[in-house]
Amino acid sequence: MKLLSWNVNGVRAICKKNFFNWLEEASPDVLGIQETKARPEQLDEKTLHPDGYHSYWHSAEKPGYSGVAIYSKKDPLTVIEGIGVPDIDREGRVITAEFKDFFYVNAYFPNSQPEGVRIKYKLHFCQEILKFLKTLEKKKKGVVLCGDYNIAHTEIDLANPKQNEKNPGYLPEEREWMSSFLKKGYVDVYREFVKEGGHYTWWTYRFGARQRNIGWRIDYHTVNQDFLDQVKGAEIHPSVMGSDHCPVELVLKG
Repeated sequence: MKLLSWNVNGVRAICKKNFFNWLEEASPDVLGIQETKARPEQLDEKTLHPDGYHSYWHSAEKPGYSGVAIYSKKDPLTVIEGIGVPDIDREGRVITAEFKDFFYVNAYFPNSQPEGVRIKYKLHFCQEILKFLKTLEKKKKGVVLCGDYNIAHTEIDLANPKQNEKNPGYLPEEREWMSSFLKKGYVDVYREFVKEGGHYTWWTYRFGARQRNIGWRIDYHTVNQDFLDQVKGAEIHPSVMGSDHCPVELVLKG
C-alpha cells in the first residue's frame, strides 16, 4: 500500500501545473496534501474528484491560508477534521482518515516564524497533536502521521545547519520536541532506511537552492512503534516539481 504526502503550496496553483498527470502516474492509495490555501467550494470537480479518488478537506477559517486534504482510492471508515482544539482547528491543520488497520493523520505544522514569534503556538500545536495521536493509539490500530512538520530534526536534515541555528524550523525548542516525540514511541520512517544526509524535501525558491540541493528535510512520515513492522519502505521524490516541497512516500506491506 502506497501512501504519499506533499505540501503543494496552493492546490489551485499546482493543479494548473502537472498535478493530475503526476497523480495518475504515481497512483498512491492515499495522498495527503498540505497548505491547500482553498475551501472545497472554491475548487472545480476535477480537483475535488480526480479519477479514482475520494477527497476530504479541512480548511482554515482565514481565506487563502493553511489547509489540508486527503485523496484516497478507498473510502475511509471515518474522517476526522481537526483534533478538537479550537485555536488549532480554525487554522485547518489536521485531517485524519481511519482505515481497517491504521489511522492516517495528515498534518501541516505551524511555522515558528522569524525570530520565533510563533514558537509558543508551534509548541502548543506539537503538544496537542501528540495527545491526539495517543487517543488514536487506544483504538488498537496503527497510527501514521504524515505531513509538513516544519522541523529539520538533526544536522543532517538540512544543508547548512550552522547558519540556520536561529531560524524557524531549526530552533532548539523545535528540535527538542521532535526528539522527545520520537522517544515517546514514534519512528521517523525515512531514517529507518536512509541514514546519510543530503536528502531534502523543501528548498527556498531563491538562490537556485533546489538545483544546488541546498534544502531542508521537513516533511515526514512517522509511525507508532507497534506499527513499524508493517512498513516496507520510504522514499523522497525530489525530481517532482510544482511546489517548493517535494512528495514523500511510505510503503506499507499488504
